[in-house]
Amino acid sequence: MRLLSFLLAVCMVSGCSTFGTQPKRTEEVGARNLAKTEIDGVLEEHQRQIFDSLRLLSDKLYKRNPRQWKVRSTFVSQEAAMSRIFEQDHRWQLTELENRRSIDALQLAFKEDFQGDRVAALMVGMASMVQRAFDDKTEFFIVDDLDPQKINNAARNIEIAAWKLSSARDASGQLYLLSNEMACNPGDPANLSFEREIGKIIAHLDASSRIVASKNKRVVVRVIQTLASAVFIPI
Repeated sequence: MRLLSFLLAVCMVSGCSTFGTQPKRTEEVGARNLAKTEIDGVLEEHQRQIFDSLRLLSDKLYKRNPRQWKVRSTFVSQEAAMSRIFEQDHRWQLTELENRRSIDALQLAFKEDFQGDRVAALMVGMASMVQRAFDDKTEFFIVDDLDPQKINNAARNIEIAAWKLSSARDASGQLYLLSNEMACNPGDPANLSFEREIGKIIAHLDASSRIVASKNKRVVVRVIQTLASAVFIPI
């Protein structure tokens, strides 16, 4: 009973929502680890891998769309723009995105009259949606009760965002954001690194959903949509 009370106290102190920062890797060993199972550690690693991919995807998108980070004159470099997204404690609520998170931010990236940084809108939308699916936590403990359906829905929304990234165009027929690039000459390799990185994110989310469903003995319903008419699923 005393051990259980101790574990619950650790979880109450350490497991509160921290949805302003990117999950960090740490080798720290302490009392809080007594309140974790092996599954919790696996979920944390999947979450960190997702954010590694999101940061790499952000770098790739800014390199292909450099005018996006220049929309805000306060940034002196691409690195500063990325730091704004992944390192500042903004709780995934950026004033230039009207404090929108998750799907609401994602939609801005493909909105015709949006005048802001579309890469930031896409990244903040993806990152905050992932965190919402993980109950806005960056650590997991024995008493946490995640919803595998939310995580699965997040994976499906990433698929929809990927389709929009490669196909959504403005009134003049131009892609809102450049990503994958086909080979210019026969025999040259195509640049499909964006697709691969997004695929990793989806894979980590699907794996996390299966782990949580198995742990909590829940059934996950996969929502099937036609991409051409797909809409983002609420998280």
